[in-house]
Amino acid sequence: MALIKCIECSHVVSDKAVACPNCGCPVSFTMNAATSEAEITKPQPKKRKPRKRKKYKKLPNGFGCIRQLSGNRSRPFAAYPPVKAFNLNGSPVSQPAIGYYESWYQAFDALRSFNANPYDIAHENMTFEELFELYFKTKYIDNKKRQYSKASIRSTKAAFKNCKPLHHKKFKDIRKYDLQNIIDNCTLKHASLELIVTLFKQMYKFARENDITDKDYSEFVKINIPDDDESGEPFTQEELDILWKNKDNEIVQFILIMIYSGFRIKAFETIEINQEEKYFKGGVKTRAGKNRIVPIHNAILKYAFNFYPDIFNANVFRAKQFYPILQELDIATTISGKKHTPHDCRHTFSWLCDKYKVDELSKHLLMGHSLREDVEKSVYGHRTIDELRTEINKIKV
Repeated sequence: MALIKCIECSHVVSDKAVACPNCGCPVSFTMNAATSEAEITKPQPKKRKPRKRKKYKKLPNGFGCIRQLSGNRSRPFAAYPPVKAFNLNGSPVSQPAIGYYESWYQAFDALRSFNANPYDIAHENMTFEELFELYFKTKYIDNKKRQYSKASIRSTKAAFKNCKPLHHKKFKDIRKYDLQNIIDNCTLKHASLELIVTLFKQMYKFARENDITDKDYSEFVKINIPDDDESGEPFTQEELDILWKNKDNEIVQFILIMIYSGFRIKAFETIEINQEEKYFKGGVKTRAGKNRIVPIHNAILKYAFNFYPDIFNANVFRAKQFYPILQELDIATTISGKKHTPHDCRHTFSWLCDKYKVDELSKHLLMGHSLREDVEKSVYGHRTIDELRTEINKIKV
């Protein structure tokens, strides 16, 4: 029960009564009037004013524009480059956005960087696969100065195939971590990993030359497994004697060149031969090994002067000449029963250096070994070409 005021006489009366005892006014009239009054005086909800977009400063003419896109986006601000071309009716030719950003100020910074160093936006969004196709076409198809071997082309394609996780990734978004992941997760041998790293380096060089990127993350990529190509077993003295007995054979002559110089077989494709000062210059793989000078051992001088790197192919020699001649001479396998490889010639050179007491520093310099772990030798270890010539000719035939 509740007490209410009569609408006629303001006398207090129970809401359960039929009429006001003072004036006889029906209580129902009073109740209806109170309800109507409450509805009238009930506060109405305020209408929400439409939210105004924040105004940003006007951009200079020819600077480009920034648009805030509709919808619930994590990066709603699109930065567009300045218009450079127009249709016949005078309307501007639309260009793709430079990028999409969380704030107007980030988009402004992107436009400012673009205007400071304009680039091809198509290149900006180029994927790893698209860049590879452009690089491959430029190197192997459009290049008329040099003819690459089928093996080189196959190696490049195989290296690209082993980079599948990167194929559809935007090249400018790739970082050192992405490249290193490819190497670390690849189950192939060291030689195949070397091909992938080489591809990375060549693609980044190509990208920098064409203003597609200004950074080179390939220089930080490392192969974190042992180099299985470095394993091998030297020829024995008896096997060397057999080779010398067959020195009139041109294939044997080149095998002797490899044994008494210490170079890897691949180095002979680009090696320089200085006949006047009687030395080799070349090398592959390591920084210490590349472009090193090795005096030509007296015993192989005439063989070296008859060698022509321009027509030499390491893969052809290995398959069609090296293995067959060793088979013919019955020295194809090592004492332990393994197959002799061209890299065994380098191991033989190392063994001969030790056998004939070539000093340690000269041996490292002749073989192109890195001396970074030995600070004293790497900084103060020097040998003249005449000193190296004296050391290498300690090796007896």
